[in-house]
Amino acid sequence: MSENFVNIGEILQSLRFYKGIDIKDLAEDVCSVDELILIEKNMQDPTIDQLFKFANKLNVQLSDFFDFASAGSVNYVSAVSELINKYKRERNYNAINDVVQREKENPLFNFPSGKQFLVWHEAICLFYLSKSAKRDKVYSIKMLYEAIEITNPSRKGLTEREIEIKMSIALIEKDELSYEKSITILKEIIEDIDKLPALADPKVRLRALFGLSQSLSNIKNYEESLIYSQLGIKQCINDEVLYLLGEFLHQTGINFAYLGNVSTGKEYLIKSLHIFDLQKNEGLANIVRRDLEVLSN
Repeated sequence: MSENFVNIGEILQSLRFYKGIDIKDLAEDVCSVDELILIEKNMQDPTIDQLFKFANKLNVQLSDFFDFASAGSVNYVSAVSELINKYKRERNYNAINDVVQREKENPLFNFPSGKQFLVWHEAICLFYLSKSAKRDKVYSIKMLYEAIEITNPSRKGLTEREIEIKMSIALIEKDELSYEKSITILKEIIEDIDKLPALADPKVRLRALFGLSQSLSNIKNYEESLIYSQLGIKQCINDEVLYLLGEFLHQTGINFAYLGNVSTGKEYLIKSLHIFDLQKNEGLANIVRRDLEVLSN
């Protein structure tokens, strides 16, 4: 069994069940029923030609098989979730919405966890795909709270997933310039995180710290913002990750500059520039260069 098709069989079977297609009908003019059974059990690799024919019969894109398979998951629901997370990292909300709308009626997502995941991302898409003037912040946030309540009606003692959904609420408030509300929610999130025995994904806390530092700077509370940006730097170093390290260094530099310590601010900006150059993130690197130029004049 080749690694490229590690999940193809289960994905194929899940799609067939979802579409209500009998195994004989899917196999017809493509392969024998016995061969399809082996493919669905991941005991035989399908050919590209077979996959193309299966995709046509299932009314999906051929690329869907490879996107799901490359997610490295052991089941269809997890593969879909990983694909949505990939699109979220890319801020490709149109792609997320396409997947969410396609899967909403899928019985595989009728379980609380799966339903919660789709409602969460449907709410995000509803907000970010709307034009700024027509965004319904209240309705999107209502949906996000409803997503939390699917698994936690009291909204107390949040799990890591529920904390991430709550973080989406804070980020929407920040993006709508409701900084005070965002700060309140993000501080609650830090407390929620600290109550957990451990985080499966330490990046969750980094995102909360960065959002908090940004929001505090936006209301000109540079001293408190500095506390959280430096906490972020400390965690990045302790966890040995580059994730958001450049952003924390940049935020720290800006905070020092606004507090009148320009020389220290420039030192942090130069450090952030090194990180962004290393990551080949030209967009953020150029922002830092402009900031350095302003501070040097």
